[in-house]
Amino acid sequence: MATLPEEGDSSPKSSIEQLGLAWLERAEQSRAEERAALQAILGEQLNEQKRQRRHKNLFRLFLALYLLALLWAGTADQWRSVELKSMPHKKFTAVVDIRGPIMAATNTSADNIIKGLYKAFEDPNSAGVIVRINSPGGSPVQSGQIYEEMTRLRARFPNKPFYAALEDLCASGGYYVAAAAPLIYADRASLVGSIGVILQGFGFQETLNKLGIESRLLTSGKNKAFLNPFAAVDSSEKSHAQSLLDKIHKQFIEAVRKGRGDRLKDSQAELFEGLIWTGEEAVQLGLVDGIGSTEWIARELIKQEKIVNFTQKGDWLTRISREMGMQ
Repeated sequence: MATLPEEGDSSPKSSIEQLGLAWLERAEQSRAEERAALQAILGEQLNEQKRQRRHKNLFRLFLALYLLALLWAGTADQWRSVELKSMPHKKFTAVVDIRGPIMAATNTSADNIIKGLYKAFEDPNSAGVIVRINSPGGSPVQSGQIYEEMTRLRARFPNKPFYAALEDLCASGGYYVAAAAPLIYADRASLVGSIGVILQGFGFQETLNKLGIESRLLTSGKNKAFLNPFAAVDSSEKSHAQSLLDKIHKQFIEAVRKGRGDRLKDSQAELFEGLIWTGEEAVQLGLVDGIGSTEWIARELIKQEKIVNFTQKGDWLTRISREMGMQ
């Protein structure tokens, strides 16, 4: 009669069964680990695809919003024309903004600012004009052109009130422009001044020497490599550059004196030395006539609270191509 193997039986058949079971367990465990690893890989791929789709959608949304914003800005003139036609006999205060550096080929170029000023002055329903400035300065040429045209407009429209309203910053070329306005108002905390001229650069001669780099600049003309940053400073070139700055600075000072007249406190020796002051201090120095905002000027001085902005933005296609780096 057959009997079951007793406990501890180490027969060959029992050992083979145990080995088989162990092998099956290891195989199942290996398959489970492979499945888990495969699931993790697939999950990560799916997550990456989701991230990529999300980024693409965000980029498309941003691009669409950006183009819409430019399109909206580009149609500002048309909307303003519609607005003006809807109130043909209503008076308003005209505003032209100068925001950011005053430079050629930008929204704050002399060409754009002058166009806006002429339209603002020539409109028969503009009860007064405000040039609103928030600028660190920029090109003395562009600033000078705006200054001269503002002076001409004052003479051409002597009965149309004209003001400059200074915001956060009105420095250097920004104040050059403001000085052409008959009256200037600022906030108490506005930063005003910086009546000076600057030309800055860098010198890399010692750096090149340490790196073992040789500059091989060739010119036809003794001073063609004027203020070459890869060579030692030439005393005659430095003297010539300083002469240029001094002459431009003199032009700046003359423009400010012409615009501000005897309101300037000449006892302040630092007035034309490039310093800036708060709006309150600028009033005491004669750089500013009083404390007030654009809205305050429109309401209290021009007596027309309705404000129409005549700032010229340029055509939207040109600005899109410039922003996208195509120009």
